[in-house]
Parts: sequence; C-alpha cells; structure tokens
Amino acid sequence: MDWTVNAQDWPMAAASRFILSKPHKWHVQIAGDGPLILLIHGAGGATQSWRHLFPILAQNYRVIALDLPGQGFTKLGAQQRCGLAEMAHDVAQLCKAENWTPSAIVGHSAGAAIALQMAADIDGTPPRIIGINAALDTFKGVAGFLFPVMAKTLAMLPLVADMFVASASRGQAVQKLIDGTGSKLPASEIIFYKRLIRDRQHVNATLQMMAQWDLDPLIKGLGKIKAPSLLMAGDADQMVPWTVSQTAAGALIDARFCKLEGLGHLAHEEDPQRVADIITEFLSGKKFTAVN
Repeated sequence: MDWTVNAQDWPMAAASRFILSKPHKWHVQIAGDGPLILLIHGAGGATQSWRHLFPILAQNYRVIALDLPGQGFTKLGAQQRCGLAEMAHDVAQLCKAENWTPSAIVGHSAGAAIALQMAADIDGTPPRIIGINAALDTFKGVAGFLFPVMAKTLAMLPLVADMFVASASRGQAVQKLIDGTGSKLPASEIIFYKRLIRDRQHVNATLQMMAQWDLDPLIKGLGKIKAPSLLMAGDADQMVPWTVSQTAAGALIDARFCKLEGLGHLAHEEDPQRVADIITEFLSGKKFTAVN
C-alpha cells in the first residue's frame, strides 16, 4: 500500500517509520520505554492487528510491531523470501541491523511460528516467546498434500491476486472471512481488513507466504527450543483449534498453555486487556497462574 495515501487514518500511524534492511523495506511502529517486546502479526494481517494491544503494552515496555514482507506497508524485496525460515531470518536480520534485542516476541497465528523459528535459530539466550492462537499444525492426509499444491499453483497465476482484490470489493466477502475466525469485530475495525484485502501487493505476498510455508521442520524441532514460552488460544477459534497450542506447549521444553474462554482467532483484538494482563503476568517472572 502507498503509505503517503493511506496513513492518515491507519491505527498508530504516529508511531510508524520505514527501515531498509535488505531485501525488504520494512514498515514498523515503535512506542514506549522499557524491555523490548516485538509483535509479529499473522498471515494476511498487518500492524493494525495490534491496534489495541500495542498501546496497552507500550505503557510499560518498548513495543515494536512490524509488517511482514509484502504485507501491510512493508515492501517485499524478493518473492522467494516469504517462507517460514526466510521470514524468521529476515526479521532477525532487521533486529540485528537496528540493535533491537527483544526480551519477548509475541506472535499471532503464523506470527507465532515465526517467533518460535527465531528462537530456534538463536545460539545464545533466546527471548521469551508468546503465541496467540499459534498456527502450529499441518493438514493431515490427502488435504496435507492437496492444499500446499493448490497454494503454490494459485501463487504462480498472475491474475489470482487481482481476482481476490476484485472479490473483496464486492458484497460481504471480508465480513465472512472475519466471521470465519470465530471472532466478533465491529464494522469500524473490519474496515482495516477490507483495505488490506483490496491491495494487490498485500494479497500477492499473502499468497506467496501460503505457497512457501513449511511447518514440518519447526514442529519436529519443538522439543529443542529452549525459550520460555506461553501459548494462549481462544476456545472459540474456528481457524486453529485451541488444542493445537496445548499440544505444542507440551512438546516445548519450557512452555505453558492458557485457554482463553469465549475468544476466537483474533483474541487480542476482541479482548486486548485480558491478553495484555496474561502477557504481563508471564513476563513479570512471578508464578504464572493463568493456565488450563
């Protein structure tokens, strides 16, 4: 998206800046002082996903939210850098270039996988990892074969992104997508998703991410990740069952699981204060009690 055109009413626009860290030109939002928390959104999202949680955490932390390559306002520098391993590496390189040393990384959905991959790649002491409805499961059986093939095929077709954009411009397509997450958002907030899905660059990058995504190495290596972790999941999530986070927490070396009663896939947008309180409790070092 063209920042000069669309920034005026984009959430937290005053905190935005652009940083060139090859191969991408990153859009990030930075606010607050204290230990650094990095926020990574899920596939098809952007920094607006954190519009409520960001200012709450910024009261006690230095918070940095970023748009993934090609999504939101980040300019994709290389089409082949949209896979899990590549994104994790490129986010880590951005942090290194800017001298950012996160004490914690919070990832939503696919962003949680990126956060865990970053922790797995670190030789020294990793940051704490917090996943919100972490997408840490692969399709099984025939679907496990067909869906990745379909994603790769769609990503290679030149007009597919345009078709998605055209579809999103009609009717209630975006509303149906949000309803399918199990979360309830007001129309005034769904408008941000409408703007994202109407942007060809954003849609293309999301398709590339789907096509290049490979979770198998990360899932097989969960038992080697040393980062203290918290995986929270809404029991109303219609996209990723809450049991996925519970299972992944059991596979990690040092992890806790927290079920969020009544919340869907966009839990941090539905009830940001509850999510912020759980994050703060986990990071405080005190005995963590919000576990199911």
